Amino acid sequence: MPKIEVNREKFYGLIGKSYTDDELEAVLPCAKAELDGVDNVEGILKIELNDTNRPDLWSTAGLARQLRVYEGVNSTEYNFFSNLGNTIDAGERVVKVDPGIRATRPFMAAFAVTGKAIDDSTLKDLIQTQEKLCWNYGRKRKSIAMGVYRSDLFNYPVIYKAADPDKTKFVALGMDKELSLREIIKEHPKGLEFGHIVEKDTKYPFITDVNGKVLSFPPVINSSEIGVVEVGDENLFIELTGTDLPSLILTASIVACDLADNGFTILPVRVEYSYDTEFGANITTPYYFQKDISANTNYARKLLGSDLSTDQMKNALNRMGITTSIEGDEIRIKVPEYRNDFLHSVDIIEDIMMGRGMDSFDPIMPSDSTVGRISPEEEFARGAKDILIGLGFQEMIYNYLGSHKDYIERMDITGDKLIQILNPMTENYEYVRGSIIPSMLNSESVSGNAVYPHNIFEIGKVAFLDFEDNSGTVTKNALGFMSADRNEGFNQVSSNVSAIFYYLNKEYELVELDDPRFIKGRSAQIIYNGENVGIFGEVSPQVLENWGIQMPATCCEIDLDILKREPF
Repeated sequence: MPKIEVNREKFYGLIGKSYTDDELEAVLPCAKAELDGVDNVEGILKIELNDTNRPDLWSTAGLARQLRVYEGVNSTEYNFFSNLGNTIDAGERVVKVDPGIRATRPFMAAFAVTGKAIDDSTLKDLIQTQEKLCWNYGRKRKSIAMGVYRSDLFNYPVIYKAADPDKTKFVALGMDKELSLREIIKEHPKGLEFGHIVEKDTKYPFITDVNGKVLSFPPVINSSEIGVVEVGDENLFIELTGTDLPSLILTASIVACDLADNGFTILPVRVEYSYDTEFGANITTPYYFQKDISANTNYARKLLGSDLSTDQMKNALNRMGITTSIEGDEIRIKVPEYRNDFLHSVDIIEDIMMGRGMDSFDPIMPSDSTVGRISPEEEFARGAKDILIGLGFQEMIYNYLGSHKDYIERMDITGDKLIQILNPMTENYEYVRGSIIPSMLNSESVSGNAVYPHNIFEIGKVAFLDFEDNSGTVTKNALGFMSADRNEGFNQVSSNVSAIFYYLNKEYELVELDDPRFIKGRSAQIIYNGENVGIFGEVSPQVLENWGIQMPATCCEIDLDILKREPF
């Protein structure tokens, strides 16, 4: 979970009141946060945020805003947002997006800041906010990267384009010599850290002013001249580039609101695309794109277990900074400019609960009496587990999330049915596994020095897309096992499948399998009661090479839910 450090004096100044450490600890749950430590020497509060859906709280100003409205001190109106029904004049402040960038890193948002000189605590918090948003919410700069510049040093319009990585050169921040973009990703520390995001593209993202002055090579590094912001600078330009436009615009809105709360004047910037986006070809940012959402008051009372009046619900939402209106049995909210976490009416009800305060709900002892026992599914799985152990296999336990590389690229499949996670914390956990086989091959890829034969298995969950289901996905219990040895082949794995079905007292048939993960002619589908219940065979040489496995291997995967339909 994100952790931030806030300057105590500045934090309490933004809230409009001070707290003792105990008082702060008591009020932080309204932001799903907790006090993680206090540095009294430096005057620093260390706070852990326990909700990754609220990136607006990952800063001093953002967290102070939530506590301020919760305590009823005052609320801020942000009058610098444009939308379809509210046109804001950006004047000469224009960003032109070249068509060549569409295939690389297609989106950009920007705004300018003026009105006061930036002080040390605000600059440190801006840098911390940039790091937290781009690392956690922006997937380590892959989907969101942010740059801050001194706007006195360049002229509009700003140009966002795709540049030749070998012919385009500039002096990067932290260096004293001119390097090409390709040289930067190989030699600059930030290039080594973030260059992988763009290194496979034929052209790299590049930002200059109208006269060719370099602002940035996003998402890697700023220029050494314009991209150095220091205490005392008054006129700033902030840009964000990325691959997901709603998340990019929301991040820009968060940073703009934070700086407005710090007393700065926000100057919108018009981004002119040479292609259409979901919000149009010309977007003046900060831009308000959120839609109103409503919840049924009776449904809210049912979920909360409390007979709250509509006024109580409205007051609770107001304490969370949300403007509301009542229409019959519906409570409708206007989503704050800095939030986009309301996906369902349940999210509104959660904010009612948070606004009321958890301690306002009386605890109720459960009235139902239940008996703890093993579920039928677990009982069946344990029986299958005993069989595999008896056959000499060792049980493994794996994560249910993995990467595109492991689940798709190395398995030589399209991955059309895999469930992809939106905005994952890391690309290593971007997909829900649809098969146990990649997990077992991953184990084998790092076990080449262990004594052969290798026989492992796992019984666990797999999930995949199924649009015939109401939820759009299906989760199943599966058995997967793998063997690797010099003489491992189809006969050995077929013998193990036969033993498993014999001890489960199930009849099955085999049908030839055509699957890129296996060698054709040495693999098969398992048919039980007319349904495809599993697959097995010799793993293809290409897949073994993708994993770096030197020994022949066989794999099998069986759907236990279908097998369990009859008594074990």
